[in-house]
Parts: sequence; C-alpha cells; structure tokens
Amino acid sequence: MPVRTVLAEDELLLSAGLAELLARFGFAVCATVGDAAGLVAAVAEHRPGLVVTDVRMPPGFRDEGLRAAITLRADHPELAVVVLSQYVEPGLAARLLDSGSGRGVGYLLKERVADLGEFEAALRTVAAGGTVVDPEVVRRLLRRRRDPIGRLTPREREVLALVADGHSNTAIALRLHISDTVVGKHIGSVLAKLDLPPTDDVHRRVMAVLTYLRADQ
Repeated sequence: MPVRTVLAEDELLLSAGLAELLARFGFAVCATVGDAAGLVAAVAEHRPGLVVTDVRMPPGFRDEGLRAAITLRADHPELAVVVLSQYVEPGLAARLLDSGSGRGVGYLLKERVADLGEFEAALRTVAAGGTVVDPEVVRRLLRRRRDPIGRLTPREREVLALVADGHSNTAIALRLHISDTVVGKHIGSVLAKLDLPPTDDVHRRVMAVLTYLRADQ
C-alpha cells in the first residue's frame, strides 16, 4: 500500500514539482500545504505515515516548518518526517533527530539532492523507520557540539560578552538601550542554550563566562 504523505512547501512551483515526483515514486500525496499551521492541520485530518517539510515557512519564514515537525513527532512518535530544505538549524535539527528514539526521521538539503533514485531511497528508508541525514547536516551538528557559543544569537553573544567584562544587568541594559527585564531574558536564554544546570544563578553566570572565554581562545 502506498505511504500516505503530507507535503509542506510554500514555493508553489517547487511544491507542485515535489508532489508530482512523490506520486511518481509511488507515495500517496494526500495533502500539500504552504505553512506550518496547515501542516499540523493536514496531519490531524489525513493521518499520514510520512511528512516532507521545508524549514522556513510563513508567516515568519524562520523555522516554522521544522518546529511544526518537532511538535508533530512529539504528538505522533510513529510519524515519519523528512525535512527537505536549503537551511540547517542545528539546535532544532538535533531535537528532531532525537525524537522518536531517532527512528523514522531524515534531514536532507535541497541543493545536495543530486540523484532521484537516492532521494526516493532516502524517503523509503525514513518511511520504514530508518534515519537519513545529509553529511553536511551531521558536520554542522558536530561543530555545534564543539562550539556551544555558536548556539547563541548575536544579541545573546553581545550580552554574554558584557557579562564577561563584569557588567551588571543594569549596566548592560544601559549600554544596549534595553530594559533590565530584557537583559534577564537574554541571560536566561544563554544559560539554557549552554546547558548549564539550574543551580545558583551566580555560579551559572560564572560558568557561562568561562564557556565564553574558552571559546574565544
């Protein structure tokens, strides 16, 4: 029986081409959608065995498709998911690949799909419960683990640098023209992304600074 598939791709021509290709491969495309909300709704309606989704989708064109895939895997661990994109989001990619015990999941890069037979084989491997990850995605995930500072946004790195210089939250807020509350949120995000355990906040700030200094060597 053909694998029921939902395709999430916001570019119309690419979506049509992929849907035709999936049908040629023998997959039963039961829905094509153009945004993350539509993807979640289509999975709820059609109960597919496989989802193929882009990363950046409306409305923000950031990581909506990938976040939707992570949510779907949490709600439906048996759902096979293939991310097909030109973008690598290492933090979210790691979360997706860790979901469902790492079974039935794939992350492929559009520009590196050079053989249709290999593409079909990758889809079937994931649909059957296997895992397929582009080597470039693996490389970026390994680099992320070696460089935890790379997980931070530019603003978070800026805040951490000021913490390392000995500035208080109030001083950082004045320097960056933001509120103390926003500074606190940035620091909280930094501590979470650096995987620092929830112990004494002062100790965590010191550990964050040490991580920053080691990465800067």
